[in-house]
Amino acid sequence: MKRIASIAFMSLAILATSCKNDKKDDNKSEDQVENTASQEDNMKMTEEVKEEKVTFKLEPKSDSKASGSVVFKESDGKVTFTAVIGGLNEGTHAIHIHESSDCSSADGKSTGGHWNPTAQPHGKWGAADGFHKGDIGNFEADENGNGTVTMTTDEWCIGCGDANKDIVGKAIIVHQGVDDFTSQPSGDAGARISCGGIIQ
Repeated sequence: MKRIASIAFMSLAILATSCKNDKKDDNKSEDQVENTASQEDNMKMTEEVKEEKVTFKLEPKSDSKASGSVVFKESDGKVTFTAVIGGLNEGTHAIHIHESSDCSSADGKSTGGHWNPTAQPHGKWGAADGFHKGDIGNFEADENGNGTVTMTTDEWCIGCGDANKDIVGKAIIVHQGVDDFTSQPSGDAGARISCGGIIQ
């Protein structure tokens, strides 16, 4: 009788230990699932907030005093461009993206022509007849020679590797004159008075 009671007690003990282990394993599995889900959420949040940014200075060209700073910032598939420029003559000036980030020449012509990867005619940004990807347009300088330009587009990217969209390796050029949006290939905007390479 004692032996039967002993065997029954041992069976109950083994069963209880087994249940505890199963419960521990269940808890462990739940923790792993929660941790994995948390990691995935963190990755998604990181991807959502990830931004590309390029900041650089504009230097005077063609014996001008025009200089300034430029920021390109990419977020949610769109690039926002902001340029703050000083040392200008009061009035309207053209600003474009040119083919090369090489600002070494005194006249800024080392940057080549307008950036035009899709081989379109020169025109006003968004024109139905076509426009260059570098055709930013005109802006105004006040009586103190200061001007600000800003625009946002999904036609550009920063370092994405798409030859039709990637602005890295190009340059910003500020012109002395006004872009007339019709003269080919560059709008007859006059001398290149400020230059900055778009380099990551």
